[in-house]
Amino acid sequence: MTLIRQDDFIQSIADALQHISYYHPLDFIQALNMAYQKEQSPAAKDAIAQILINSRLCAEGHRPICQDTGIVTVFLKVGMDVQWASQLSVLEMVNQGVRQAYSYPDNVLRASILKDPAGKRINTQDNTPAVVHMELVLGDKLEVEVAAKGGGSEAKSKFVMLNPSDSIVDWVLKMVPMMGAGWCPPGILGIGIGGTAEKAMLLAKAACMESIDIQDLIAKGPSNALEELRLELYEKVNALGIGAQGLGGLTTVLDVKIKDYPTHAANKPVAIIPNCAATRHTHFVLDGSGPAEFTPPRLEDWPSITWEAGATARRVNLDIVTPAEVATWQLGETLLLSGTMLTGRDAAHKRLVDIIANGEALPVDFTNKFIYYVGPVDPVRDEVVGPAGPTTATRMDKFTETMLAKTGLIGMIGKSERGQEAIDAIKKHQAVYLMAVGGAAYLVSKAIRQSKVVAFADLGMEAIHEFVVEDMPVTVAVDSQGQSIHQIAPKIWQSKIAKIPVVSL
Repeated sequence: MTLIRQDDFIQSIADALQHISYYHPLDFIQALNMAYQKEQSPAAKDAIAQILINSRLCAEGHRPICQDTGIVTVFLKVGMDVQWASQLSVLEMVNQGVRQAYSYPDNVLRASILKDPAGKRINTQDNTPAVVHMELVLGDKLEVEVAAKGGGSEAKSKFVMLNPSDSIVDWVLKMVPMMGAGWCPPGILGIGIGGTAEKAMLLAKAACMESIDIQDLIAKGPSNALEELRLELYEKVNALGIGAQGLGGLTTVLDVKIKDYPTHAANKPVAIIPNCAATRHTHFVLDGSGPAEFTPPRLEDWPSITWEAGATARRVNLDIVTPAEVATWQLGETLLLSGTMLTGRDAAHKRLVDIIANGEALPVDFTNKFIYYVGPVDPVRDEVVGPAGPTTATRMDKFTETMLAKTGLIGMIGKSERGQEAIDAIKKHQAVYLMAVGGAAYLVSKAIRQSKVVAFADLGMEAIHEFVVEDMPVTVAVDSQGQSIHQIAPKIWQSKIAKIPVVSL
């Protein structure tokens, strides 16, 4: 009989969440570096470089890899010979661990969880509750898998109930382009097959937490049908040419992980859950001897990569930029932004358009300004702001026409592609959409010199901030003529990949 003590379990959960907030798994770093070395698309290679540099900075500074520090998911395998020494339930202990981790003073993590999801959507302030799955198994140990899943990648989850004769490969290849780049590729595709609808989704989520080993599988060859399916999907998904951040390139996925389960003869449930470039998960076992210990990776394990904007990068002064200047920016061009910008996400945009609809005065002046789609982490120590990477821009698409028509706004900054509704508005108003690299939040924050809340302080991380930035790197993703790099570049690279001989690393 093993006795698991309350404090040991809570501390282990808290330590695990802090650990994964700033340390990438080593297998991910190695796989991403391999993708960087072979990448031939300059834009994708640049994006991967920023992600790798950001990763090392986070490991050194013990600050979050991404500003979205996730919704906590915990898988527990509880040995039937385990006994608990606790005054709290298992769920309460997990939530206490989450609460402790997300409020740790030296590395405060962003609280993103909202209660009353169909109503007032009020932030719980401590990132609780977690989503917990428990299974009773033989043995006297407690096995724990902890993940902090970002909202951008979770939003791209897909499920289908295929007919038994339908092709899984065909469905996946249809879905991945529809997922766009909001899940911050390159990352991992977790796929669940079988069981029931909810079982397939759980299998896909669990698959995301497995180690990256596709290159080993390529080397040894498949030994069963699932391994054959993994290899086929890995090759064909990458052949889509979507590339890092959707900018077109050789690597869209670093691995495809699949879990299956027996299912009804009439059904073929299939789920996809992508894990983004901030992939955060770890595994530990408690045996009653105390809390889990987490060994930091060595900084030597990170590749030595430097990043420069290049001689052709255009410097932009946001304090004097004009619509006429914006119209000269070329699709795919690298800009270095300096000066003042405003921030805003979903909740702030909803309030702004409601204010406009009511004929009231806006709380801030957007004339000739740029808005950055971001919800930053709170600063610690001497930081101006915590990690402040871009959020998925498509969520603001429905507000774009109003913002451009009614506020004087001339540009937006976010991550991933824009939908056609937003592209049409950008073209109509001759505005521009700029893309920052998702998964490089701490690196981005280094360009922010000043930060203050200027409106909607009650929204917490979704409040409108005023940032003063210096040389913040971005890419022109939709130009004033409505051309979208996310629509054009993947098609170019899909064509190129079809002509490139496949060479395994």
